[in-house]
Amino acid sequence: MNLRGYSYQLVKANLAANSSLLGVQLGRYCITKDISVADIAEKLGVSKMTVYHWFIGRSIPHKARAEKIAKMLNRAKFSI
Repeated sequence: MNLRGYSYQLVKANLAANSSLLGVQLGRYCITKDISVADIAEKLGVSKMTVYHWFIGRSIPHKARAEKIAKMLNRAKFSI
């Protein structure tokens, strides 16, 4: 398994998390495309820990951020 810069534990937790959650979907996208947590955190104005929690389904983004994430995921090109 190519972890693309992510820890095995994070990838495993992401894969075990509920795939209907937006943060988990974002995590899978970022892992696949090798987009760093730091880049996502900076782009969305949150801490890296917040992004990690989204990635594993521990928490969900608030409405305004969720809308931004949904737009980012819906675009074919996701440039940071």
